[in-house]
Amino acid sequence: MNPIPCLDLKRQHAEVKAEIWSAFEEVYKNTAFSGGPFVQKFEDKFAAFCETDYAVGVNSGTSALHLALIALDIKAGDEVILPANTFIATAWAVSYVGAKIVFADCDPHTWEIDPIDVEKKITAKTKLIIGVHLYGQPFDVDKIKAIAEPKRIMVMEDSAQAHGARYKGKRAGSLTEIACFSFYPGKNLGTTGEGGGITTSNQKLVEHLHSLRNHGSKERYYHDEIGFNMRMGGLEGAALDVKMKYIENWNEQRKLIAKRYQTEIVNQKIKMQLQPDFADSVYHLFVVTVENREHFIGYLNENQISPALHYPVPCHLQKAYLSLGYKKGDFPNAEYLADHCVSLPMFAELTEDEVSHVIKVVNAY
Repeated sequence: MNPIPCLDLKRQHAEVKAEIWSAFEEVYKNTAFSGGPFVQKFEDKFAAFCETDYAVGVNSGTSALHLALIALDIKAGDEVILPANTFIATAWAVSYVGAKIVFADCDPHTWEIDPIDVEKKITAKTKLIIGVHLYGQPFDVDKIKAIAEPKRIMVMEDSAQAHGARYKGKRAGSLTEIACFSFYPGKNLGTTGEGGGITTSNQKLVEHLHSLRNHGSKERYYHDEIGFNMRMGGLEGAALDVKMKYIENWNEQRKLIAKRYQTEIVNQKIKMQLQPDFADSVYHLFVVTVENREHFIGYLNENQISPALHYPVPCHLQKAYLSLGYKKGDFPNAEYLADHCVSLPMFAELTEDEVSHVIKVVNAY
């Protein structure tokens, strides 16, 4: 058997290449390379998919988070609570607007932001809580809202890994007033370059986001505020528009693979993310924990399986945030996950034989 990668984008793009190239031809014919009708077409489809009124395409998931915080009027002097175990971009956005980052630990079983720890971190300056749908599984939005809303604290979804996930039957991206997505190529819905998006049903927020992504301008050469060049490209929008017809099927394939892992991997040395009844994950990643990670990774590699790490260093221990004064031991659950996590192969095009091989090898460890 050939080595089994953790992710293989070549297989997906072999399936959709002809359609994407045809879409690119249309973009070229119209020279609609920056924003424009192809981005708008995708935005309309993605908003409907997320069960929101609007979607705003931007140039990356990081930009989506950044602009969302500006639109929510988060600024210097405000405090924003977010999980310590997330990709660093969640934290970058808070830094970009000059607000204070306040990290919270994760639940030891679901690995999602821990409402108990969140409540402990709230002060009079707390203005926003960002929950992350980690690995494609929704966090407990209602528990966080129950803590936040009586104190008039806003809640936002970082949905960068959760395209199509559901929480109590509702789509990720529609659970709070504003949500942010990444369309980085490796995501469940990824473009052919960089891309991101923001979903909301608030028209005023959308109007502000449209201005922010386009140099603070509603009318060309007239600038109402300090803005950014963060538009989505036409080629990226066209590629995403093509992929919209496949995303549901790709997610279902991921769920079938995850179900096999969950039911057929019976090795007690391997621990998996707890799946609450309220969460319908789309398994952007399939992460497990194991005590001796280095040994386990070596064993997988010897058996033609290529794992990955998501994420080996929690945000509070990153060099970039040493100035915040956090230290090892402050968030034990997030730190345990960082030290013991291993991502098994997870993408829609994995074959039955490949999945069976992963299961067999893991069980034999």
